[in-house]
Amino acid sequence: MTVAPGQDDRQCLADAVRASLRGVIDPELGENLIDLGLIYFVAVDDRSTAHVVMTTTTQGCPAVGYLKEGVQHAALAVTGVKGAEVAVTYDPPWTPDMMTSPAENRRPSAKPRFWRPW
Repeated sequence: MTVAPGQDDRQCLADAVRASLRGVIDPELGENLIDLGLIYFVAVDDRSTAHVVMTTTTQGCPAVGYLKEGVQHAALAVTGVKGAEVAVTYDPPWTPDMMTSPAENRRPSAKPRFWRPW
């Protein structure tokens, strides 16, 4: 018989999942999803299933499948997590203001200027 994890255990597992998600790197920006602010929600239910709600920097991002798979693998890598469900949302839409300090400090302070021949 398997005993369901208590609230404290579920919170510890959710914290461990969040820590594991730092290993998932956005291929375009080269930063982890946590510091980019792309992870909106992490919880673990009484069946030890991790539930993650995330976004991407833009709708239609070609890396969404890659990122979802990375999030699922990172959650399942946590000892005690038996399943992982990952949902993608664009509400609210991601903005650079959602980045935490480590990623924000590496963000360019101004938009790059592009040469236009016209």
